Amino acid sequence: MNNLIKKDNDLSIFDDFFDDFFVPRPMRQMSQCMKTDIKEVENGYELVVDVPGFDKNDIKISLDKGYLTIEAKAEEEKDDKDKKGHFIRRERFLGSAARSFYVGDDIAEKDIKASYDKGILTLTIPKEGTLVKEKKYIAIE
Repeated sequence: MNNLIKKDNDLSIFDDFFDDFFVPRPMRQMSQCMKTDIKEVENGYELVVDVPGFDKNDIKISLDKGYLTIEAKAEEEKDDKDKKGHFIRRERFLGSAARSFYVGDDIAEKDIKASYDKGILTLTIPKEGTLVKEKKYIAIE
């Protein structure tokens, strides 16, 4: 929709409102969560995933049937001391988010390296894994 409508600079304060007007609220939050850059490096691929607001312990990475899944879950802290007011607007994401990427059947958990620093998860995945399946031949009788 943005490509079809030429925006006038005088109306730029309304851009954010109209860009997301027809997108449901949960989808708007999810579109801002776990943005990922994938870069090909010498021996494999590097995934750089934004997971701001999540602690390292809130993030789980799993590998199942060739799919690498990154899950993050943040829960609201219930504190009686914080009942001094109510929210007028709430933009920080609370809840869970997940992304999956197909990395191949030959990749094992031990092949993937992960690090987390200041809200950025970096995963290094080799092009070829250690679960290389041998070709099996059928004997001719």
